[in-house]
Amino acid sequence: MHALYNAPMLEKTQPSRRMEQLQAVRTIPPKKRRSKLLWPLVIFLVTAAYFFAPLRTNILLLGTDDSPERGSAGRTDTIILTSIVPFKPYVGMLSIPRDLWVQIPNVGEQRINTAYFFAEANQPGSGSEAALETIRQNFGIPVKYYAVVHMAQLVFIIDALDGVDIQLDSPLGGYPAGIHHLTGIQALAFARDRSTSDDFGRMEGTQVLLMAILKKMIQPSSLEHLPQFVPALSQAVKTNIPLWQWPRLTFAMLRAFATDIDNQTITRDMVTPFQTSQGAQVLAPNWEAIQPTLQEMFGR
Repeated sequence: MHALYNAPMLEKTQPSRRMEQLQAVRTIPPKKRRSKLLWPLVIFLVTAAYFFAPLRTNILLLGTDDSPERGSAGRTDTIILTSIVPFKPYVGMLSIPRDLWVQIPNVGEQRINTAYFFAEANQPGSGSEAALETIRQNFGIPVKYYAVVHMAQLVFIIDALDGVDIQLDSPLGGYPAGIHHLTGIQALAFARDRSTSDDFGRMEGTQVLLMAILKKMIQPSSLEHLPQFVPALSQAVKTNIPLWQWPRLTFAMLRAFATDIDNQTITRDMVTPFQTSQGAQVLAPNWEAIQPTLQEMFGR
């Protein structure tokens, strides 16, 4: 009798427990599913912000004429102010004449290519920051990153890539118009040519060579040269660009190649040649003429 009396009670309690269990099962999985969907979305948004955020990064590219004979305190005969905006994407490169007569902090009026030299001669390792400060004070461009290329080492970079091809629309640097394959030694001679071009021609030639190197670097066929190229590049280039910036800047450069890289120079009509009291032939900047280019390229 006791067992029979309790049987109905068991029948009533078991279904209620099942209902509670079913309700618990129904409520937990949606939360887990939402959590699983949320994390990929967060990762996607962070990645998109990293690669496509409309943040401008300015970099000063310097090519020094130092050598074992001269030592490390060389002049920066190549000065290219670069701006990268990954969102657009936009990559702009403005070449600055080495003979531009400007105010150098703690030195006074001098050629712009001596800012690095004076600082480096006074305190080794300080040349890059002195060049950055000179650009900031004279051009008013906020730039904190630099990449210094020791031009004598350029030979090894280009040879590691098995040479580069330059395309000339008109004669330049001792070469006729057309496509020319250059070895490391030939490329260095092309960048330094003074026999057939002045400072403005050399700026154009440097940009042509730089574009040829960048294009060769991104070619799939260049992957086999990486074991030689990476050590040569690290030996030749000194930079303060942090590692976390490299992926987004590289991605922006790759995207910009699909459209076009904005290569410009400070032209003859933006400067006035004159002779200093010491007899040096230099170029006085015409800031009214230069300012529109700075506004166009750097948003200033």
